[in-house]
Amino acid sequence: MASNLFLRSGDRAGPGPGRGFWALNRLALLALAVGLALLYVPTFIDFIHGPWRGDRNSHGPIVLALSAWYFYFQTRRLASQGETFAVKPAPVAGWSVLVLGLAGYVLGRSQSIALLELGSLLPVLLGLALILAGPAIARRYWFAFFLLLFAVPLPASIVDVITQPMKLAASWGAEHMMFALGYPVARAGVILQIGPYQLMVADACAGLNSLFTLEALGLLYMNVVRHESVFRNIALAILIVPISYCSNVIRILILALLTYHFGDDVGQGFMHEFSGMALFLTALMLIVVVDGLLRTFSLRWARLRGKEVA
Repeated sequence: MASNLFLRSGDRAGPGPGRGFWALNRLALLALAVGLALLYVPTFIDFIHGPWRGDRNSHGPIVLALSAWYFYFQTRRLASQGETFAVKPAPVAGWSVLVLGLAGYVLGRSQSIALLELGSLLPVLLGLALILAGPAIARRYWFAFFLLLFAVPLPASIVDVITQPMKLAASWGAEHMMFALGYPVARAGVILQIGPYQLMVADACAGLNSLFTLEALGLLYMNVVRHESVFRNIALAILIVPISYCSNVIRILILALLTYHFGDDVGQGFMHEFSGMALFLTALMLIVVVDGLLRTFSLRWARLRGKEVA
């Protein structure tokens, strides 16, 4: 199906397969795929045993998988729509971006700079796309490239600056909820004292990890559903932030109550990991529910204005 998407420069764009881009370049594309695998499979393996194992960057492989899936999804969608476009390579721009990406990879790999090593994947893929097919393919797959940004691990210094106020806010929210429920609770910064137990809100409960993943999933959801309402898209993207915050406050609340009633072994054992998974799924459902509410609001607003929305 994908062979119907791309036409050589000079071919007539329109219905019908034309001279398939993939059919004429299978060997070249296969060689590129092997080259990319040789470069980045060792990086992925190192990240699985390194940065992705920690709480700060555990969202990386999820976002990477989402980006890969969207490349496939977008190809199938374009093929099903019968869309074709002329191949007009941009070698100057493409090679410039590719060389920049490869330089970043070499520097990041040799000096163990995770930001450059994995971040180089974006300019490398974009550069190859520009060399092979030109700006047309970059425009049609821009969201897949954009998703890759969420997988790039940020430096620890930046993460610390961002997570500290998030931890304080999540601790404050959990404290007030437990107080409203009648539990003996006190807070000093990010440390919660509930009964005889003292709990410190870690980076994993701050919400940056889940915020990146939820934002990526929310944007992917909007791109797949393809809402025509600009208000609906912008509002949902913004509301993902408070949804992530609320889910993490609830997670802290549940862990604190489990610890208070059943002890450290329960609160800090299996339930600690399970609560993160359960509340992440809850946040995803909240995104869908909020999107439904926004759709209802958009329809009513459109009726008041005498228009229709998708």
